[in-house]
Amino acid sequence: MTTTGWGRVEQAVSLAVAGLATGSMPFPVERDAVRDTALRKLAAVAGQRGWSVQVLRDVAGSEADLLFPGGPVEMVEAWSDLCDREMVVAMQETAEPRLSQRVRQALLLRLPVDQAMRAGARSGFATLATPCARGALRRSLMRTVNAIWQAAQDESSGMTYVTKRLTLGAVYGATLLYWLARGQDEAALAAFIDRRLAGVLRLGQLRARLSGRKAPVRPAPV
Repeated sequence: MTTTGWGRVEQAVSLAVAGLATGSMPFPVERDAVRDTALRKLAAVAGQRGWSVQVLRDVAGSEADLLFPGGPVEMVEAWSDLCDREMVVAMQETAEPRLSQRVRQALLLRLPVDQAMRAGARSGFATLATPCARGALRRSLMRTVNAIWQAAQDESSGMTYVTKRLTLGAVYGATLLYWLARGQDEAALAAFIDRRLAGVLRLGQLRARLSGRKAPVRPAPV
């Protein structure tokens, strides 16, 4: 990816994260085993060959393009959803009692240290960062953030639900960009996530102290 292309991805991710505060959850993407199989084959080579109808035909059959009438944007959006689902399944056996650590584990599962997946993701996010993607990047990020909370077994609702997802959206967006650029070292990636989560915890503690502070008592007028 060129420097210009990477800059476009960074900007698009930042705007998409900022946009998580508006709108409702997007509709689920179409899911079936045939599409999932085709996506896995395409994702395995997408880092080198890109997300295109021709590459999809080459790896999944001459009529595989019929599975994704929306073309490359639909392919990448559906692949992101598939990665979300696989992360949720992988988290089902976790016994970690702390919510923050379950979130940490979900982030590491969603963004694994896998060169082929990272290369495919870089190419895929470049596709979603184009004007013709029409909000696919924002939809994908919303689904992923929601899937992480689902995997972490968070059951909050109302404004707490909204606030938590906005906070996690910022953490995930930053972690995603770090992973795309330098995510080949699992220890470094884990440390980056730890710093982000620690920052969220400190901010929450500060807000709690400020909200619990009593107003100063003013003397009665003489």
